[in-house]
Amino acid sequence: MERFFFVAFRLHFPPMDQHQASSRIRDLTAELNEHNHRYYVLDNPIISDAEYDKRLRELQDLETDFPELILPDSPSQRVGSLPIAGFEPLTHTIPMLSLANAMDEQELLDFDARIRKDLEIDRLDYVIEPKLDGLGVELVYINGLFSAGSTRGDGFNGENITQNLRTLKSLPLRLRNNKRPIPPYLEVRGEVFLGHKDFEQLNQTQLDNDKQIFANPRNAAAGSLRQLDSRITSSRNLLINIYAAGRIDDFSVDTHMDFFQALKDWGFPVNDRYELCSGIAPVIAFHKQLEADRESLNYDIDGSVTKVNSLSLQDQLGIRSRSPRWAIAGKFKARQEVTKILSIEPSVGRTGAVTPVANLEPVHLGGVMVARATLHNQAEIDRKDIREGDTVVVQRAGDVIPEVVKAILDKRPPGSQPYLIPERCPVCQGHVLRLEGEAKHYCQNISCPAQIKGRIEHFVAKRCLDIDGFGTKLVSQLVDTGRINSIADIYSLTAEQLADLDRMAEKSALNIMEAVETSKTADLWRLIHGLGIRNVGEHISKVLAKKYGSLRALGKASADDLEATHEVGPIVARGIVEFFKETDNLTLLTKLVDAGLNPEQDSAISKEGKFVGLSFVFTGKLEIFNRDSARELVESQGGSTAASISKNIDYLVAGPGAGSKLEKAAKLGVQVLTEAEFREMAEV
Repeated sequence: MERFFFVAFRLHFPPMDQHQASSRIRDLTAELNEHNHRYYVLDNPIISDAEYDKRLRELQDLETDFPELILPDSPSQRVGSLPIAGFEPLTHTIPMLSLANAMDEQELLDFDARIRKDLEIDRLDYVIEPKLDGLGVELVYINGLFSAGSTRGDGFNGENITQNLRTLKSLPLRLRNNKRPIPPYLEVRGEVFLGHKDFEQLNQTQLDNDKQIFANPRNAAAGSLRQLDSRITSSRNLLINIYAAGRIDDFSVDTHMDFFQALKDWGFPVNDRYELCSGIAPVIAFHKQLEADRESLNYDIDGSVTKVNSLSLQDQLGIRSRSPRWAIAGKFKARQEVTKILSIEPSVGRTGAVTPVANLEPVHLGGVMVARATLHNQAEIDRKDIREGDTVVVQRAGDVIPEVVKAILDKRPPGSQPYLIPERCPVCQGHVLRLEGEAKHYCQNISCPAQIKGRIEHFVAKRCLDIDGFGTKLVSQLVDTGRINSIADIYSLTAEQLADLDRMAEKSALNIMEAVETSKTADLWRLIHGLGIRNVGEHISKVLAKKYGSLRALGKASADDLEATHEVGPIVARGIVEFFKETDNLTLLTKLVDAGLNPEQDSAISKEGKFVGLSFVFTGKLEIFNRDSARELVESQGGSTAASISKNIDYLVAGPGAGSKLEKAAKLGVQVLTEAEFREMAEV
């Protein structure tokens, strides 16, 4: 049963002076927080709701009389505050990475085999837990007090939702220190979600108030947590489970299981359905059990998460650019329904990719009404033999993206024909080709309106050139009226051309022109990101800007040089090289430079030092350095670093626990150094 916070009337207690009130407020705050912990986290209350409400009203009355004595962890602070104008960005000190997915049992086996090979270990201990279907958040505690909280965002920057998170009844505002010391600085990650019963009650309330209902509990939780009025968030019974660490100062444990116990000791709610497994076989068995129990739970899960239990082995395995190598998400079989394909049409995206899309007879699927589903590419259509008019099985891939699984051949109408992606673009009639090594077809006409609009919208977006006022409608008007035909044309626009557009006032036009002019001084990474180079997102754009310092230097980089860059793999490197080989792209860049858009950034890699011209890879556990500080030292002395061994690497620095990289280095003739030898070479 939900415990509601309200004051029905003011109770009368004996008058107190400030000293007495301060003592009583401290006692009541501590007592009520203990009862909240028992109620929301342990599910073991020891007083009635009526008795709890009596104590809470006494505390609120005292806080009304002595507002200067209100404590930051007072339960009265959970009721929400006045609306705010918007959420401020909050940067994660350690990126909140996503997880690689295992779609079936074999991929879990492959994950286990791969990391055992890297670590040269016969058997690993894993911790497996449910993958909650909610909204990922990060919480920051300073000296045990809840200080700030944010959404995951893009993994590097989230939205500051501190006030909304304060309203969650199970989230401790002050950590408990009766079992273990509290770190002076603590970041933890978790998932905010909504139980099924509370979801049903929320939707009934929405209906009663003639408001739109939520499609599923995840949407309801995300919408509730991102309310600008935290009082609305407070009115909804959001739950939270903590499962991972960010930065933690002055704290050390050996295993993920030990960390779970620390979380519980500090008073955090932790999902109780987790298990320590020796080897991958019990992991797979537990994953299957979770899937079987899925429908009986009072909250949504969309899979399992498996992590290497040893934190030192996690450190040895390291991370990719967007995901850790020591963890994987096991996905459940998607929910499926049967419907009919009314037609198939090609859709052209921002990069020119032509994706076949099936228009369906609408079907209710996993809490959402689905009328369109992706067919991915021609190879998938051929493999599944999907045709217009087919009765098909559809599912939400990963419980999110609708896709066609298969056709039911017994119900195929007579005279149906195989579907082929057209040779001409449906938008501009340009040639459509499938390039060697690519799964998708691409429109070759870079002036295709479908690409132009998408590329411009990406270029002007907040996380790219950030040209304020350049919204989707304006882009459509400018392209449709022929005022711009490429991103370079943005910089030849005049205020008069803008003012002539529908619903465009002169002042708005001048503001946009000012924003366009300001964008010429944008950081280099924003321009790289804005160009829309395939597989180059915001984070990799920052990595490239830091290393190369200018577009000119980046454009001259070879594939080998790019691959020697930490976090840049062969697929990304190839996309960059191909981008700068295209004559039309070079023409576009020349126009941008002529318009005054040619930012440069001081490269993190020095042009002089002990390591000029040398490249390093670091593996195993380093005793003096961590890997990041070792890479920074190399780059500050003119060298370069990479994440993997290749023939272009000069040295592999190997600490204890080094795995398969040693074997690969030996095969390629790469010299191996101990950490001590590296320190001697660096003279540190």
